[in-house]
Amino acid sequence: MNKNKNISMTVIRRLPKYYRCLEGILRSNVLRISSKELSEKIGFTASQIRQDLNCFGDFGQQGYGYKVKDLFNEISNILGLNTKRNIIIIGAGNLGQALSNYLYNAGLNFELCGIFDNNKDKIGHILDDIAILNIDDMPIFVKENKVDIATICTTSDNAQEVCDKIISNGIKCIWNYTQVDLKYDDNDVICENVHLIDSLMTLSYLLNE
Repeated sequence: MNKNKNISMTVIRRLPKYYRCLEGILRSNVLRISSKELSEKIGFTASQIRQDLNCFGDFGQQGYGYKVKDLFNEISNILGLNTKRNIIIIGAGNLGQALSNYLYNAGLNFELCGIFDNNKDKIGHILDDIAILNIDDMPIFVKENKVDIATICTTSDNAQEVCDKIISNGIKCIWNYTQVDLKYDDNDVICENVHLIDSLMTLSYLLNE
């Protein structure tokens, strides 16, 4: 596999769709698929598919297509899904609880290992087999456990403070579910923003057209 740091985020953001599509094709016991057949299933052009996959290596064979299982495994490897990722959630409100339940049942190689909140009424309660801890206990927890990703599900007012605390404890990967665009100086920090209201406003615009 030839990884290139210059691969655009547009291409990278298409990879999960390839993964999901190939997973479904595998379940149908299809052994081989051409870029044209994959195009009909996934909605990208055959040319776009070949260009995207060529960013990471030579996976297909002209006149033969792609071996579905091999391509699925390659995409999984590119996405890092063969490595277990430990995740914590900060904010055990409705969104945090829903996300906890989703991760608990997702079946991917992401393991929820800790949930934190500052609400005394929530601390100590069990959520998806995990006891909710006081956010003040996060530094000790992080020292004792390998944490790959921290998820922020707090109110927007607390988001930046939580972000600062996450980074100060050495966590470099943040999954941000608040409506705040977080600020940080550390160039090694990776932040994926999931602005749900932005998606809703986009739908509103499309309905309004």
